[in-house]
Amino acid sequence: MEKNSCRYFQNRECEYFPCHKNADPEFFNCLFCYCPLYALGENCGGNFRYLESGIKDCSNCLVPHGKGGYDYIIKNFSRISELAKKKD
Repeated sequence: MEKNSCRYFQNRECEYFPCHKNADPEFFNCLFCYCPLYALGENCGGNFRYLESGIKDCSNCLVPHGKGGYDYIIKNFSRISELAKKKD
């Protein structure tokens, strides 16, 4: 994947890079710094857990940051956009 393209971006100057432990810094995609799949809750397909407070913790998930992450998010974008539709 081409570095810093529309499908891949890396910001090694970010103070949090890489923001997930056990991530491979040689291929860490920062494009989806804030994962759009988060809104899908337990149906996101990632490696997450819920904290006792009810907050979704995605700190062990590399889905949006690894190889194939861009394609996975684009494939699921219709599910994400359904959440934004106005409900009458």
